[in-house]
Amino acid sequence: MIDFKIKKERGIRRHKRVRSKISGTKTTPRLYVFCSNQHVYAQLIDDENQKTIVAAKDSDIKEIGKKNKVTSKDKSVLTGKTAISFEVGRLVAQKAIEKKIKKVVFDRGIRLYHGRVKALADGARKEGLEF
Repeated sequence: MIDFKIKKERGIRRHKRVRSKISGTKTTPRLYVFCSNQHVYAQLIDDENQKTIVAAKDSDIKEIGKKNKVTSKDKSVLTGKTAISFEVGRLVAQKAIEKKIKKVVFDRGIRLYHGRVKALADGARKEGLEF
């Protein structure tokens, strides 16, 4: 079994590798995704001024329940936490478009581009954000 400390170190190395290649500006901010076991958060960050421009989280979405089904970009049905992540992506994209931001740089953090992270990205793309 992999020790928790080793897993954490791997995640930190992965995040450093991702962050060394991307940076957000005021015109093209960084879309940072954080997923815990229960919640999902998304932020648009301007790294030059070290400011969060827009933020969204799963508790902002009250009308989505775990039984509701959402269809993603590739027409697959999403349920549970993945559906909530999709809706968080749509919400952060709507807030970004209100602030006249169309292009972003995607930062997946320590997680792989799979599951809830991918669903959030699909939701943001569906609302009109470009990566």
